Amino acid sequence: MERFAFVLHPLEPVHFSWRFAFTRWFPPRWVEEVFKLLPPMELSHITGIRSPVGSQAEGWLIGLPLTPRTLLESDLRFVYHRLIQCARLAERLGARILGLGAFTKVVGDAGVTVAANTRLAVTTGNSYTAATAIEGALRAADRMGISLSEARAAVVGATGAIGSVCARILARQVPSLVLVARNRKRLEALRERILGEAQVEVTVSMDPRTAVGDADIILAVTSAPRVLLEPDDLKPGAVVCDVARPRNVSQAVYQHRDDVLVIDGSVIEVPGEAEFGFDFGYPPRTCEACMAETMILALEGRYESFSLGRDLTVEQVQEIARLANKHGFRLAAFRRLERTLPEEEVDRIRDRARGVGLAGSSRSPIMGTARSTRG
Repeated sequence: MERFAFVLHPLEPVHFSWRFAFTRWFPPRWVEEVFKLLPPMELSHITGIRSPVGSQAEGWLIGLPLTPRTLLESDLRFVYHRLIQCARLAERLGARILGLGAFTKVVGDAGVTVAANTRLAVTTGNSYTAATAIEGALRAADRMGISLSEARAAVVGATGAIGSVCARILARQVPSLVLVARNRKRLEALRERILGEAQVEVTVSMDPRTAVGDADIILAVTSAPRVLLEPDDLKPGAVVCDVARPRNVSQAVYQHRDDVLVIDGSVIEVPGEAEFGFDFGYPPRTCEACMAETMILALEGRYESFSLGRDLTVEQVQEIARLANKHGFRLAAFRRLERTLPEEEVDRIRDRARGVGLAGSSRSPIMGTARSTRG
């Protein structure tokens, strides 16, 4: 039996009340500060993961009682200390690899320090998140009738660990790409790297709302804990894969744009009869890709720190996708706002987009455009 552990944390103060009901009666900031004093804790025992090639795995969910605000605003030494405590708890439980979920892989050096201070392998899950974000976006684009040979893609959060490798892979599949992030120097560096790898037009922007205006396929993969895209930002017929948690796409888009297909990114069906002992808000036997990557590596017996740091390679993404396929992990049906999106609803969105047409879309303000001469 292979063994793993995965770290979870509440995305909002209200999530503490899922396990500690009394917290709903106290101010959110007070709850965050009090729970900051508590060490990590075992949340559940995961059983029933069976690969079609015969290997089996069990695992544990480890709860880190820190919200994104606490993780991002606290001294890094404190955050690393808490994450190393998670690793030591995982080791005592019998795990041989630890996955970092949500903002625990965003803070600091994305797992490098944690891995250096534990005997366990550590992975952020970012390689499989990237692989499935692209798979989901391209599958949705196909359903909406978008031709990749003519499509313009946008990656919001392009200079992050997931965003940069997604941008490099998408650059090989579409003729036009816009990179969106806050740091212009890093944007320019990524553009130059992509121009050296693929024949594609690359635009950079620091303004997500204007940058996506003429994009057909949009990946939202930032670590910003807030909404970045509103209904008026998107053109009819666009596909948006929102991988970020908390979401980067406003709920108003779902309410007011019935001609835009927005899907949650990277929700995965796990092989076997997996029981998580925890309600993620997904159907049974499904979880997010970052957690699935930890399971995949355990099933394969690859107790190595696979996705660490912020410079993932295309080869890592391809390798974890290969292993996922070998062990029976699959991208789940389209979902958004914690529910499965029926095929009929996707058809209606596509038909409305075609009825509205693409007239009226406008070119986004840009900071600079370049086109590679290399294949």
